[in-house]
Amino acid sequence: MDSFSSAVAYVLGLGPPVMMPIIITLLGLVLRQGFVKSFRAGLTVGVGFIAIGLVVGLLIDVVGPNAMAFASVLGRRLDILDVGWPMGAAVSFASPIAAALIPAVLALNVLLVVLRFTRTVDVDLWNYWHFIYTGALLEAATGSIALGILGACLSAAVIFKLADWTAPAVEHHFGLPGISLPHTETVNWAPLMYALDRVMRRVPVLGRLQADPSAIKRRLGLVGEPILMGALLGIFIGVLGAVPLFRNGEYGVAVREVLRLSITMSAVLVVLPRVVAILMEGLIPISEGARDFLQKRFPGRDLLIGLDAAVVIGHPANMAVALLCVPIALVLAVVLPGNRMLPFADLAALPFYILWAVAAARGNIVRGLVNATVVLALILWIGTSLGPLTTEVARAAHLGPPKGVAETASGYQLWSGVALGSHVIPWIVVQLFQPATFAVGAVCALLYGLAWLWVRGEIRSLYAAEIEAARLARSPGETKNEEVR
Repeated sequence: MDSFSSAVAYVLGLGPPVMMPIIITLLGLVLRQGFVKSFRAGLTVGVGFIAIGLVVGLLIDVVGPNAMAFASVLGRRLDILDVGWPMGAAVSFASPIAAALIPAVLALNVLLVVLRFTRTVDVDLWNYWHFIYTGALLEAATGSIALGILGACLSAAVIFKLADWTAPAVEHHFGLPGISLPHTETVNWAPLMYALDRVMRRVPVLGRLQADPSAIKRRLGLVGEPILMGALLGIFIGVLGAVPLFRNGEYGVAVREVLRLSITMSAVLVVLPRVVAILMEGLIPISEGARDFLQKRFPGRDLLIGLDAAVVIGHPANMAVALLCVPIALVLAVVLPGNRMLPFADLAALPFYILWAVAAARGNIVRGLVNATVVLALILWIGTSLGPLTTEVARAAHLGPPKGVAETASGYQLWSGVALGSHVIPWIVVQLFQPATFAVGAVCALLYGLAWLWVRGEIRSLYAAEIEAARLARSPGETKNEEVR
C-alpha cells in the first residue's frame, strides 16, 4: 500500500500541465485517434494549462498585494488564513485516504455510467482532490476511513449529476458540446445560482436590464470592450490598494502601482480568453472522438467528457465580475457576522468560484454580480466552518501551522480557503456524517435539494431553441423521416 501511495503521489505531483497531456494522449489512443493526433492534442492541452497558469500567476502577483493593502485599511484582523487551492490539493493528496479514494471514485464513475445514473465520464483526475478532501475531512471528524470513503463517494455521485444537469449550459453558453464540468468547487453552486437568478428575473428593472458584455459594448462603445473594462477595473482596485501609499504621501509610487495594475487587468481580460482557446483547441478533437467512440459502444447514450472548469473561465462577463468581486470579498470578510477567514491566496482564482453565478445570469454582469456576492458570503461562512478540520488534516500531513502559533503577520493558527469554502456539497456531507451537526446538515441538504428541484428544468428551458437546433444538426436522418411521416 505504501508503494502504491507513493506512486499515486508522484503521478499527481506532476500537476495538471503534465498530467492532462498524458491523460489526453492516452485517451486519444483508446479512442483510436492515432498517435500523432492524440499526442498533438495532449501537448496543446498542456500548453493551454501552462498559459492559463501564467495569466493566473500574473493576477496573483499584482492583485494579491493590492488586496492585502486594502484589507489592512479595513483594519480588522481575522484568524483563519486563506491558503489557496494548491495547498488544499496538496493536503488532500497527502492524506492517508487518498490512495484508496482515487480508484474508488474511478470505479464509482464507471459503475454509475453503466447503470445510467450519470452521463459524465470524469477524466479530470487531478481534480479528484475535491472528493479526497471530503473524505479526509470526514476521516478527521469521525476517525473512520470507511465513513470517509462513503462520504467522498456520495459527494462524487452528486457532482456527476450536477455535471450532467449543467451540460446544456456548457454547450450553448460556453460553446463546448459533449463536455461537462464535474468540478466540485464550481458546479455545486449551480442550483443555488439558477434559483437566485430565477427570482431576480422577476424583479421589474433587474429582470429586463441588458448587461452582458455585447450589450454593454453596443451601448458604451470602447468602454464596454474587455481591454478598457480591464483598465478601469484595474484603476478601481489599484486605488483601493494604494490607500496606505497615499496616506504616507508616496504619491509617485501610488500612481505607478495603480497604472501597473490597470494595464495588467487589461492584459488579463484580453489574453485569458485567447489562452483558454488554446486549451479548447486540444480538447475539442478528443471530445468529438470520445462522443463517436462512446456512442458506438453505448448505443443511444449521449455521454459527456468531464473536464476542469479552467476550459470556460475566460468568458468576458465572468472575468469582469470576478475582478469586481476582489474588493467585495474583502469588505464582506470584515462586515459579515460570524466570518473569521481572511481571503488572500484564492482572490486571483475568483473566476472559478463565481463561474456559475455569472453563467446562471447568461452573462448578465449586474445579475451575475448579485449572484456572486451571495456566493462570496456563503464561501466565507463555509470556509470559516471548515477551518478547524482543514487545519487538523493539514497538520496530520505535516503541512499545516504548528499548534500554539499565535496569529502574527506571517502565521495563523487556522487554515482554510476560498476554494475550500466553495465546497458546498462536501460541507453538507461532512455535517450529515457527524451526530452533533446532523440537524444542520439535514436542513441545508433539504434546502439545497428543494432549490435544485425548483430549477431542475431551468437550463433546458433557457436554451430550448439552441438544444433543439443542436438535436436537429446531430440527427438529420431522424428529422427527414419525421417530415416524410
